[in-house]
Amino acid sequence: MAKKIDEDALAEAYNRALALEKAGDVDAAVKAYEEVLAIDPEDHGGAAVRIASMGRGETPSKAPDAYVETLFDQHAEVFEDVLVEQLGYHVPMMVRQRLQELNLGPFKRMLDLGCGTGLTGSALSNLCEDMTGIDISENMVEIAHEKELYDTLFVAEVEDFLEDNDEDPFDLITATDVLPYLGALEPLFFGVAENLNPGGFFIFSSEELPEASANGQPYMVGPHQRFLHSAAYIRERLAATGFELVEMREINVRMQEGNPSPGHLVIARLA
Repeated sequence: MAKKIDEDALAEAYNRALALEKAGDVDAAVKAYEEVLAIDPEDHGGAAVRIASMGRGETPSKAPDAYVETLFDQHAEVFEDVLVEQLGYHVPMMVRQRLQELNLGPFKRMLDLGCGTGLTGSALSNLCEDMTGIDISENMVEIAHEKELYDTLFVAEVEDFLEDNDEDPFDLITATDVLPYLGALEPLFFGVAENLNPGGFFIFSSEELPEASANGQPYMVGPHQRFLHSAAYIRERLAATGFELVEMREINVRMQEGNPSPGHLVIARLA
């Protein structure tokens, strides 16, 4: 049984950590975030990711599940408005455009990883006969369910789902805005390969880790607590998992504080 969290102590430590981070006192902020982790080891507030975004500690292999779930549960109601209207996020429509321009599809079975409120499902609804959506946030899945886009919806963590799924394989698997919450890509790519038909397509977006700031690292947490991935790492992981790269296009994933977030839209085919 999980021990009960002292919510007051947690809020105090977290707010103190945020204030110290904002003031630029990195050492004190890291200490305060470590207090947060001691009170809440599951890390609902993403303290480990914040420590990494300041260039300290070990880079986690992914954002904590509790953090991602909490983040999206809290923002589910305003998610689309903020993402599309304020942050200029149009990746789902870019996916549709590329599929049409490359004459890919229609597809029989599609799996939308991190489906959120159904933005990608909505963009691709008439290109797929049967759509399955999966998201870690129950509130997001409820909103997607109301849209009646997906034939099947699951509340689950993406990597766990891919590992446990024993349904028929898919012809198309999408992961738009999933990689910014994952560092190491091996479990995701392997899981996708296991759930795709041979010749099936895997389409995803990533935010770019420029060579200059990578110091040879394949991924790191950027200043906005989102994982950035090097293009070389993505290419190498795809090849190692049995994918052929169809294309890797440079895109602006979204606006962040008025600045573009450069990244890639990647289409790969399972050999």
